[in-house]
Amino acid sequence: QIQLVESGGGLVQPGGSLRLSCAASGSTFSNYGIGWFRRAPGKKREFVARIGPGGFSIDYADSVKGRFAISRDNAKNTAYLQMNSLSPEDTAVYICAAEIAPRVYDDWGQGTQVTVSS
Repeated sequence: QIQLVESGGGLVQPGGSLRLSCAASGSTFSNYGIGWFRRAPGKKREFVARIGPGGFSIDYADSVKGRFAISRDNAKNTAYLQMNSLSPEDTAVYICAAEIAPRVYDDWGQGTQVTVSS
């Protein structure tokens, strides 16, 4: 089992940027793909991006393509989500999770709040 802790959220103006981190402990980080999800008020949890264990396989939701970039540093046991050109529609709690099987996620973090507002 792997434990994941998100950080880096906050309040940002429209058009701004944030970088989220997902720090892992408790198991071998490089064995797992990592997914980022978000949950906006009144909405279902939504897939944002994923990265494979080696960092070579990457997928994005259409809503964030070209604006968000997922990456990882296995030496630091951390995955990242660089978010650019943020809009109010990106306001949500952002959560990372371990990919325990292809497109199957578990060991969810607690999430970090991102609020985009002027």
